[in-house]
Amino acid sequence: MFEIPHDAAAGTPLDRERAGASLRVVSVQGDDAIARRLVDLGFRPNTEVRVERLAPLGDPIQFRLHGYRLALRRSEARRVLVTAR
Repeated sequence: MFEIPHDAAAGTPLDRERAGASLRVVSVQGDDAIARRLVDLGFRPNTEVRVERLAPLGDPIQFRLHGYRLALRRSEARRVLVTAR
């Protein structure tokens, strides 16, 4: 349902971005409860998202989108593909 093959044109996984990066969501990978929850939380195509903070060991990662902050595990953020804004 949300699956889009990963290639350079599809974007890069959100977990690879650095703190302070302003990005635009391309897609959410997967067709399971986690993918649907990510979409419900606001990770929809063309949504602007900013990487706010990384925990000292890299997990979780805090993002800002739709005017609120959200922390995701690295494994969850990996499913969101983004491009530079």
